[in-house]
Amino acid sequence: VPDNLVMLPTHLNDNKILNDVGFLKKNFPSRRVVLVTKDINVRLKARGCGIESQDYHSDQLLNDIEQINKGYLEFSGSFWERIENVTTQQEEGKTFHCIARNSFDQEVFPNQFLTDESGFLARVVEVNEEEVKLLHLDPEQLMATETWGLYPQDIYQAMAMDLLLDPDVHLVNLTGSAGSGKTILALAACIEQTVPNKIYRRIIVTRSTQGLDEDIGFLPGTEEEKMEPWLGAITDNLEALHWDDENCGSSMEYVMDKVPLRFKSLNYIRGRSFQGSLILIDESQNLTPHQIKTIVTRAGSGSKVICLGNLAQIDTPYLTATSSGLTYLTERFKNFK
Repeated sequence: VPDNLVMLPTHLNDNKILNDVGFLKKNFPSRRVVLVTKDINVRLKARGCGIESQDYHSDQLLNDIEQINKGYLEFSGSFWERIENVTTQQEEGKTFHCIARNSFDQEVFPNQFLTDESGFLARVVEVNEEEVKLLHLDPEQLMATETWGLYPQDIYQAMAMDLLLDPDVHLVNLTGSAGSGKTILALAACIEQTVPNKIYRRIIVTRSTQGLDEDIGFLPGTEEEKMEPWLGAITDNLEALHWDDENCGSSMEYVMDKVPLRFKSLNYIRGRSFQGSLILIDESQNLTPHQIKTIVTRAGSGSKVICLGNLAQIDTPYLTATSSGLTYLTERFKNFK
């Protein structure tokens, strides 16, 4: 080791790696030396040592999280002012508009919503190279739609509810800040479709126990009882849906008896297949693309998957908003009708 090379203490493996990279950088000044690691802490340390570092790009579909597909497009003024030709048709009581694909400056994907300042709302049904087919929606009707005692608070919640209640949409991702209503909307839609409507047989709720590899074995009880501390968010929202009941405690037990709600641990979910089920994945921002792929492929025939997450609340040191499984899923499935 050259005398003029400053070394980090070697009692940590991370430091040994950084020392080696620093040695290479010093000995080969004409070459570009880059440390590639998923560990954000090591990347920060490397930056402090003047070493270039980066995350793996093989499983990243975006460079900037601002580019993520939002699920809706907002237009200033009136949407129809920028459209030259439109063909409108009625099918089974629904109104559809067909518009030329080149009328849109940006990319359009199936099940994306279009809204403007004049109160227009539509959902993209089909996209091909020539045209875009839209389903016309009534915002007032959506806002007035009750789902297990819950009404949407704004047009964005109404859009989410429209997708959650549509059995033809097999995968819904809800991302948003804390308190935006992701869990309570999803839960109300799930109960509505299992108890009165019986479209699905059961609700399976699971969530990342931060990183998915932390063992829940030390907690007492059965698999369901072990998962209960992690799924407080679900039971809290279940309670919130029943505040006005005569006896909330009894109604909670009544609901848990009535609603076929099952708590599952992600650790034991591999290899299983759930038929006719609503699969609700909470805190999905903490899952890697590989983990989220494992869970989404558990959906058997007649099942629907709902992923909830907030990309600003990633708890694992090996993921960022761009490399999260939730971002990966959103981007991979944006063309999936």
